[in-house]
Amino acid sequence: MIAASRLLAIVAPDSAPIKRLVQEAKERGMLIDASYGHKTQSVLLMDTDHVILSALPTETLSARWTEKCEHQEEEQ
Repeated sequence: MIAASRLLAIVAPDSAPIKRLVQEAKERGMLIDASYGHKTQSVLLMDTDHVILSALPTETLSARWTEKCEHQEEEQ
């Protein structure tokens, strides 16, 4: 689980700039591999400068994020 308020972006891991960002985070000790050995399908960028690897596709995470935001708006 992550703190949703700290999430900046959910991106695909395929582009060269994201691959560089992941490598730099690894070198700085700011990489969290939450893919449990599965193929990385999305990269979460946090405001704490942490980079999190996830096995869930970006579309799935985005849908969950949107669903959560809509649910919170309904409660208010």
